[in-house]
Amino acid sequence: MLAYVFWHWRSDSVDREAYERLTRDFHASLRERRPEGFRRSVCFAMPGAGWIPDRRPAYEDWYLLDGSTALDPLDRAAVAAPHQTPHDAVARAVAGGAGGLYRLRLGTPLEERARFASWFRKPDGMAYERLYDLLEPLIGAGAALWGRQMVLGPAPEFCLHGGRPLALPSPLEGAAWPLSPVWP
Repeated sequence: MLAYVFWHWRSDSVDREAYERLTRDFHASLRERRPEGFRRSVCFAMPGAGWIPDRRPAYEDWYLLDGSTALDPLDRAAVAAPHQTPHDAVARAVAGGAGGLYRLRLGTPLEERARFASWFRKPDGMAYERLYDLLEPLIGAGAALWGRQMVLGPAPEFCLHGGRPLALPSPLEGAAWPLSPVWP
């Protein structure tokens, strides 16, 4: 499973409630008429991450896809009928954004059950097998590990979603943010 992750932050001229309503309208449109290869989406409000300008509060959309072949249909559908009106409405309220691609590496997607995201990079010299072995106890406890694809996106290489705060095992270091569901 692949996820297109889109971080966005609202314009100062748009209040939070209105922005979140516009965001939900767009996600609802995609749910009602799914583009080919699109499974579902979730959106979280989060405090500003290190890759968000001025670390301002932001939103993190996860568009879960069957694979990379679903990217083109999603991209085309987002700006075409019937999704164009809700897309354009929220796009006018966005101050900025960035995106990345992440592949599910371990576990099953938590989707709207995720409440915390720990973003981190693999230590230099550590084999991926060793990293996965270190994280296996957290995965067994209900976490999901996503890994960046093709160095696309501004965020660190890995995201560990959990329903509660998770301590990364040594020697892993990262930053964790609480997630507040916006959609669904």
